[in-house]
Amino acid sequence: MSTLIKFENVGKIYTTGSVTYEALHDVNLTIDEGELVVILGPSGAGKSTLLNLLGGLDAATSGKIFFSSEEITSFNDAKLGRFRSLAVGIIFQFYNLVPTLTAYENVALMEELGIKIMDPLKALDMVGLADKKDSFPSQLSGGQQQRISIARALAKQPRLLLCDEPTGALDTNTGREVLKILQEQSRVHKKTVVMVTHNSLFAEVADKVVYVKNGTVVDIEKVGSPKDAYDLNW
Repeated sequence: MSTLIKFENVGKIYTTGSVTYEALHDVNLTIDEGELVVILGPSGAGKSTLLNLLGGLDAATSGKIFFSSEEITSFNDAKLGRFRSLAVGIIFQFYNLVPTLTAYENVALMEELGIKIMDPLKALDMVGLADKKDSFPSQLSGGQQQRISIARALAKQPRLLLCDEPTGALDTNTGREVLKILQEQSRVHKKTVVMVTHNSLFAEVADKVVYVKNGTVVDIEKVGSPKDAYDLNW
């Protein structure tokens, strides 16, 4: 597999007035095309900051980040915005759906933002919800809403899918379903999927596990035989 993402000595410092906070330091990391990567660590370890840097949502204070051999840390705001809109799909813990729009309209919304997408119905079909296209978020379960948000991220056919605690608000069975969809995006559709979680059980479905502690990567583990999401013992 070819390398899609590379971090070289990356750091991130936040400054508020006279107060500075080092969220990340000396991060070195490579992620290959098509890998399912789980980023594990306790609260405050730097997981979300790492995810934000991966997706170009935040800028590194030091070091270099490469995406498919391009150094995104050298991008200006316009180029970085284009990178985010074309190459990265993001799935959040709490869905972020527009309550006054149907499932179909929530997916199609990406096109109104000037982003070229696949047929929204096809995206909904990929997550098994084509029959819910006319339903509003309030008419859907939490798991269905999360699957709509996945369809919205998939619609623009990104090379990188970032997931921030994607099952955190779901029950066990629904969480398995969502995890299975993400796993299939990596295994079947060859997308690179990076998932931030504090649930160490998710390490069992990953190709690679990145352990984050005290603002840096402390270990990287390749998983020889990842489990199927439905076989996890929650």
